[in-house]
Amino acid sequence: MSRFDLVILDYDGVVADSELLNNQAMAEVLTGIGLPTTLDEALASYMGRRWLDCRPDIETRLGRPCPDTTLGDWTRLCHERATTTLTPVPGAAAFMAELAQARCIASSSPPDWIELGLRTMGIAMEHAGPIYSGAVHVTRGKPHPDLFLHAAREMGAAPERTLVIEDSIPGVQAGVAAGMTVVGLLAGGHIRDGHGDRLSAAGAHHTLPDYAAVTAFMNA
Repeated sequence: MSRFDLVILDYDGVVADSELLNNQAMAEVLTGIGLPTTLDEALASYMGRRWLDCRPDIETRLGRPCPDTTLGDWTRLCHERATTTLTPVPGAAAFMAELAQARCIASSSPPDWIELGLRTMGIAMEHAGPIYSGAVHVTRGKPHPDLFLHAAREMGAAPERTLVIEDSIPGVQAGVAAGMTVVGLLAGGHIRDGHGDRLSAAGAHHTLPDYAAVTAFMNA
């Protein structure tokens, strides 16, 4: 019998190979409002976090409030690029389709972004499971455990029998704080040297290179 009743997948960088897309767009938008930002700086500062939680940091660095158009400009750019460039993380679609356990997505991103991506990538909603969003379903986002605990409650699973698959430091911290087993997945195009070590330092119980290794771990 499996030790897990539920698998919670983050979305960006775990299901969709979208972290480079998102953070390149973020870097361009921030540079455009007077805060020069590189892709690597955006990945280091904003990956895995809600806009609501990123904005205060951005405004501190900028020294003034963000223009009201900033979020809309970033969202528009991401959506435009997703329709032509978005692909799944290698192995993600097959992993979800073949998964015996209940599964869901729990992401800092808003539901419309996740739904757009699933349609674009041709991933069936029944394979992805319900969508829980830090932008909608909880007051506190990652690294707080609230979103993962909310997802587990909604899915009727105990935290200790839940596996979280994450790619970001805030996401790993949230899963650990929720009392769940956390895999740091290193399969996305955004993964840099040392990222696995950083996820381990954040508390990931395992860092694995791809979905084949996740499946092997779950079946061990």
